[in-house]
Amino acid sequence: MPNDAFSTTPAHPTPAGADYFRTVADLQMALVKGAWLVQRQQWEAMAAWQRAVAAVQRELTDQWICRFGGGVPLDG
Repeated sequence: MPNDAFSTTPAHPTPAGADYFRTVADLQMALVKGAWLVQRQQWEAMAAWQRAVAAVQRELTDQWICRFGGGVPLDG
């Protein structure tokens, strides 16, 4: 058999059922990748929510310090 890059005949014949297992593996990888993407989006949403809550907490603490602490917060 000549070494031709454009040949449609595979160099080594694939065993029976190899296409089925490849399809099943591809499906599993697609499902796992989708699950990881959803999980990442959930983590990003939680991180954004925590940043917002932290900013509110800092603002409330600064207001409390100005009102009851007797001065301006050090981070000013």
